[in-house]
Amino acid sequence: MNTTELGTTGIQVSALCLGTMYFGTRGGRDISYQLLDAYLEAGGSFLDTANIYSVWVEGFQGGESETLLGEWMKERGNRSELFLATKVGGPYEGVARGLKAAQIESECEKSLRRLGVDTIDLYYAHADDRDTPVEETMAAFDRLVEAGKVRFTAGSNYRAWRLQEAVGVSESKGSSGYCCIQQRFSYLRPRAGADFGDFQIATNEDLLDICRSKSITMLAYSPLLKGCYSREDRPVPEQYTGFDNEARLEALGTVAIQCGANAGQIVLAWMMQSTPAVIPVIGVSTMDQLRDNLGSLDVVLSREQLDLLNNAGNC
Repeated sequence: MNTTELGTTGIQVSALCLGTMYFGTRGGRDISYQLLDAYLEAGGSFLDTANIYSVWVEGFQGGESETLLGEWMKERGNRSELFLATKVGGPYEGVARGLKAAQIESECEKSLRRLGVDTIDLYYAHADDRDTPVEETMAAFDRLVEAGKVRFTAGSNYRAWRLQEAVGVSESKGSSGYCCIQQRFSYLRPRAGADFGDFQIATNEDLLDICRSKSITMLAYSPLLKGCYSREDRPVPEQYTGFDNEARLEALGTVAIQCGANAGQIVLAWMMQSTPAVIPVIGVSTMDQLRDNLGSLDVVLSREQLDLLNNAGNC
């Protein structure tokens, strides 16, 4: 599998990150292990989870994904082959949403235990907390890095101005800062005023501009919009029915035919071959879905095709 540099860390990570949100809940042990094994066999090593996954599934309390990953790594003896990311800040199992220092540090200990590891490679602030000073949050993350419990830190679901504020605090303190940001991002652009709830924040041009100027890597969650690009039974989500929708879908279809790939694979390839590269976080529940997503690694887009995709729907 191709790799890309994570921010300014000097670390190369897999071009496709495997999201494990439903591993251990909707996805049982057997299929979760099969997907993890197959991803690793394909050359992947970048795994994404969170302490709250998946509290909203009936009968579960959160922490199940981390626990399953910990069991799988122990059975396979492969921790050294992996780059492991998890998150803090979301509500679950009696824990309120927030990024206060005490919560970050106590939740880190819980995640380390569930995962069965000494160090988390990448630790995300899962969602912004405007009730806690940014300085307090960043200082807590920095202490975890200094203690060797976390290698790198990152943000998720931030508005552009709040990400800039976090960057500014780290720069002023000369401390470790966010090397990447994980955000809702896809090829189709959300219409103006689109609402994803108060937890999920979509990427916009201002955020991308900060990422480019500060060498912060963008990771895209929900890159395929639940399969709407390639499946006729999956309509485009209402939040993405913007004025440029038709033009961008047409461009995708044109490039897909030229490349002999499906539109979803083109979306993933477009992200990975953008400048700077975007890392898609793929969420799969079957081996067929995983194989289809991995097929995007074989798609090579020309400069002309990238220009067509980038410019479609622009005024």
